[in-house]
Amino acid sequence: MSPAAVSRGPGVGQADAAGGIVAAGIEKRFGTVQALSGVDLTVPPGTVLALLGPNGAGKSTLIRILAASVLPDAGTVSIGGIDAVERPRLACGRLGLVLAEERSFFWRLTGIQNLTFFAALHGLRRREAVERSREVLERVGIAPLATRRVDRYSTGMKAKLSIARALLGDPAVLLLDEPTRSLDPIATVDTRTLVLELAHAQGLAVLFATHDLHEATAVADHVAVLVDGKIAASLAGGGSAAGLEALLLDATGHAGVLREMAQAGGGSGLFGEASGVPDGSGAGGTGGMSPPPGALPPTGLGGGLGLP
Repeated sequence: MSPAAVSRGPGVGQADAAGGIVAAGIEKRFGTVQALSGVDLTVPPGTVLALLGPNGAGKSTLIRILAASVLPDAGTVSIGGIDAVERPRLACGRLGLVLAEERSFFWRLTGIQNLTFFAALHGLRRREAVERSREVLERVGIAPLATRRVDRYSTGMKAKLSIARALLGDPAVLLLDEPTRSLDPIATVDTRTLVLELAHAQGLAVLFATHDLHEATAVADHVAVLVDGKIAASLAGGGSAAGLEALLLDATGHAGVLREMAQAGGGSGLFGEASGVPDGSGAGGTGGMSPPPGALPPTGLGGGLGLP
């Protein structure tokens, strides 16, 4: 991941995303707290955007606005070609939403009974609802579990059931808020593989919010870093977790603090001279996005933000 791949400022991608996600100038304030400030975001169909940022950066607020459950104070949002600010209910029909810890399933009902209920909320008649439920269960790979009670599903199975529910309305856009947070490694890989198939093979525009930098590198065609309600940095996917860690530290202002700690310790600490942590010189500087192999420790932010 080279420094040239990094752009600083509000924009994320310039491709035509009319059938995906297009957000421009999003502002949102809660009382005295400015949650989002001029956020621009573009996710074309058939791509995955990984959204990174520390806790409190505004990721959940942004997802709620994109999901048309919260209106922005200013700005525009298009979901699958529908104006989500002017026509939120219609926009909801073009998107699927998956949250980290889904609690709205009826645990004593089977998987297909749950999906049939939610399909009815999409306006499908009973026969259509059952057929559509079977289709999405097959699509996410858990059709054999259709008649099993949800309280007997594993965590990974529940994650796939959540994605199946998000697909009931045949959406153009999929919003995923830390969908693998509580999954074991095998279930995590299965979920990532499914997300990539939905984007690359089936053409959905996917926004994937995560704290896991390895996950971001595994799924993303593009990465955006949200800090203090603003897009602090963006870059093309395909880089390393170490590169994302360096970018994140720089964007959140932690690189200088860690460098001072390293200097105070004689440069022999975790982030000494060879650490590859950015030197604050920006995208064109030499403290950029390609730290030497092994320079960043396996602990730290590689498996999650874990910011102080």
